[in-house]
Amino acid sequence: MVSRRRFLQTSLLAQQGAPPRNPNAAFARQPNIILVLIDDLGWRDVGFNNIGYNDSTYYETPNIDALAARGMNFTRAYAASPVGSPTRASIMTGKCPARHGITNSLPGKHQLPYSRLIAPESQQFLRLEETTIAEELKAAGYMSASIGKWNLGGPRYYPEKQGFDVNVAGNDTGAPKSHFFPQWNGNPPIAATQGAYLADVLTDAAEDFIQKNAKRAFFLYLAHYGVHIPLEGKPGLVGRYERKSDPRHADAQHNATYAAMVQSIDESVGRVVKRVETEGLGGDTIFIFTSDNGGSVSAEYKGMAATSNAPLKGGKGFLYEGGIRTPMFVVWPGVTKAGGVCEAPVIGTDLYPTIARMAGTNRFIGAPRDAVDLTPTLRRGTEPKRDALFWHYPHYSDQGGRPGAAIQVGGWKLIKWFEDDAVELYNLPADPGEAKDVAAAERSMALLLQSRLDQWLDAMHPAMPVLNPDYDLTRETEGLAEAVREQLRNGELPGPVRTHPARP
Repeated sequence: MVSRRRFLQTSLLAQQGAPPRNPNAAFARQPNIILVLIDDLGWRDVGFNNIGYNDSTYYETPNIDALAARGMNFTRAYAASPVGSPTRASIMTGKCPARHGITNSLPGKHQLPYSRLIAPESQQFLRLEETTIAEELKAAGYMSASIGKWNLGGPRYYPEKQGFDVNVAGNDTGAPKSHFFPQWNGNPPIAATQGAYLADVLTDAAEDFIQKNAKRAFFLYLAHYGVHIPLEGKPGLVGRYERKSDPRHADAQHNATYAAMVQSIDESVGRVVKRVETEGLGGDTIFIFTSDNGGSVSAEYKGMAATSNAPLKGGKGFLYEGGIRTPMFVVWPGVTKAGGVCEAPVIGTDLYPTIARMAGTNRFIGAPRDAVDLTPTLRRGTEPKRDALFWHYPHYSDQGGRPGAAIQVGGWKLIKWFEDDAVELYNLPADPGEAKDVAAAERSMALLLQSRLDQWLDAMHPAMPVLNPDYDLTRETEGLAEAVREQLRNGELPGPVRTHPARP
């Protein structure tokens, strides 16, 4: 049997000396593809998803909004997980977390000694046996760069071991020590001038990569460390948003530091777009923009929440909409129409086959088994052919979320909690904020979706939590940040800790 990596090498050798493929008549060559992945950016944290709730114009994202207006906005885009590492692995492989095995933010250890369940240990790296989208594109003749956050394993599993030709600042870390240099001091592993801001330094590297590869097809994976904690913004921008904020609205967006971080990300996107246009690549470059999970509403960093996802329920670390719904748009010159909208649900795993098809791949080297190719949607506006979406998160999150799984079929969404097998059912078109659990009123639908979810879990055989012999109801949240525990006690976070019956 020919190994996967030998097959990739053979594919590359076969293409040497051959002219680049032209999969799309709109392009004079294979399109460049830029995937911008923001860390912890909420669905409502961008202007193009401004839906008029509270002071939802608090964050300013003019560059992102202008780019989004040129393509298709996916209003019901989802992350594969409510936390980052599983989503990132799913984007890379086109497989759901239950299949590739990374089910929690790495390193993802169970840190609640008295919880009802003991969460399983997540796979600690993206297996080299998996085929990444970078390896898929390498076989199609692309030069690929991963710039920014990786967080999918140690040195043996860094981007350069997973098909990327260039790795800038990517390692196993989940968060930088700081967003300012030299405070980050090697974490992430990139040097800069005194006082430099991390988002700007990564953008410098992205511009450099674009400029150096302007005459060949490239794939740029720009994975910003922002807007993840530590919450640190440029002082001038923080001051600007402090003058704009109104903390009297508890459910509104008013964190000035976070707003400054959002603006720095927006400026980065503007610079990348300008560089593409300066190099004369505007008509040959596809842009994809999304986030790895919902915005964080838990006070896990210095006792303050980063953002508000209202009207969506919850945030990062929760299986509710605020934790898994993300902003996403695609700009495909000559293909997508300006101002296009897709209201059908899509998920991060879909990016693998979609990007591969954009590059002209007709037969995948890898096996994106949990994904749908979105190119027909982008070309013709047709709905993706999908029956259901599934999530598996068997962990207690640092944000206060609990282990469970979820299924979405049409507008119905069911969440099953592993602690006590309780279920919640929501009609999302009528109740996008998941304010009313209708499991009792819609019992037949709840039973149907629970059966389908259980069948999916049985087929996947994913890692599952087990009963904790040291469970203590009075101490079950020990291990979480005290501010998060206080939020749970006050009912400020969804899904308050249940009062469990005693175990024999």
